[in-house]
Amino acid sequence: MQRVETMLSSESIGKKQKFLLDENVNNILLKFLNSLKIDANYKPKGLSNGKLAEFFKIDKKVLITNDNDFNDPIIYSKDDIYSIILLKVPQNKPESLITSFKKFLKENNIKNFEGKLITLYEDEFDVESLATKYEYGVVD
Repeated sequence: MQRVETMLSSESIGKKQKFLLDENVNNILLKFLNSLKIDANYKPKGLSNGKLAEFFKIDKKVLITNDNDFNDPIIYSKDDIYSIILLKVPQNKPESLITSFKKFLKENNIKNFEGKLITLYEDEFDVESLATKYEYGVVD
């Protein structure tokens, strides 16, 4: 187990990548990421989703959330968001959450998270590009 933990250091995802956990994410994930020396913390309390998106776009943080609102490209597009990891792992299954995230950290080959939507399931993950508002015909 120690060997696997060592391999899943901040080196495997890039030393500078930062993560911001939405308030709906199980605290065990934050503890796990911090144990690997990965820069991760919770979003500031009382921050609306819109302000949150602006916050992590500026700071280049990947949002980890269960909130499907962030999966709506009309509301939150590549223009608004840095990157998202959308958790489809039940939060009442902490072992599955950690196992799934370990697998993602070990198997992903993402060098640059910007503009990516990563959907994390119990046994797999999908990586796709976030759409721009232009692609959906949304004009500000």
